[in-house]
Amino acid sequence: MITKRIIPCLDVRNGRVVKGVNFAGLSDVSHPVDLARYYSESGADELVFYDITASAEGRALFTDILREVASTIFIPLTVGGGIRGVGDFERVLSCGADKVSVNSGAIANPELIADAAKRYGSQCVVLSVDAKRVDGAYHVFAKGGRVDTGMDALEWIRRGLDNGAGEIVLNSIDTDGVKKGFDLPMLADVCAFANVPVIASGGAGCAEDFVTLFKEIPKVDAGLAASIFHFGEVSIPSLKETLARSGVTVRRV
Repeated sequence: MITKRIIPCLDVRNGRVVKGVNFAGLSDVSHPVDLARYYSESGADELVFYDITASAEGRALFTDILREVASTIFIPLTVGGGIRGVGDFERVLSCGADKVSVNSGAIANPELIADAAKRYGSQCVVLSVDAKRVDGAYHVFAKGGRVDTGMDALEWIRRGLDNGAGEIVLNSIDTDGVKKGFDLPMLADVCAFANVPVIASGGAGCAEDFVTLFKEIPKVDAGLAASIFHFGEVSIPSLKETLARSGVTVRRV
């Protein structure tokens, strides 16, 4: 059985890690370097670093903090925020990232996924999709969940896969920060056709939510969360113990 991954997410704004509910009401948490080091030492399988206002502010991602984070940890690092061209891939990878996450930049320039996959390989290209239900359909949102593009999320993901995306991060705005569990129906609809790893994001409130995720939708490869880890509600070692006892294969701490 494939080992399931546990991935903390650092949403960074103005050099600090922040967290909100439904992509809004952001509050300060910690310094990203300190938190990254803690997660690396606690047994996280990977780390995601999002500069969450770079796209909305039309600027490049903060690379000074990124370099410091990358030099501090010993696990794979995925980075996103303000990725608008292949040059941004080069800049982020040169700072120590292992994978690059694209969202708003790919919406503005769909060829970015294909161009980056050809140059760096599909394994390096992560398509992050912020999705929310609108009139019974899943819509893609851009600019950190601020703008409804009107695009169908399932069709957008299919297009991304066709262009060479090597991994999908599905962020459910409906469940983000609510701590009532992952968006299983949305994840099931994506996993029904996705032929690359799918990472579930948005909604984790306790260890059992991860158990339910991996048991109910075995095709999900990883669970991503922020606040429950940031505020010490669930520790990664205890989460992995719970998963292992439940029959879910994880890399033990």
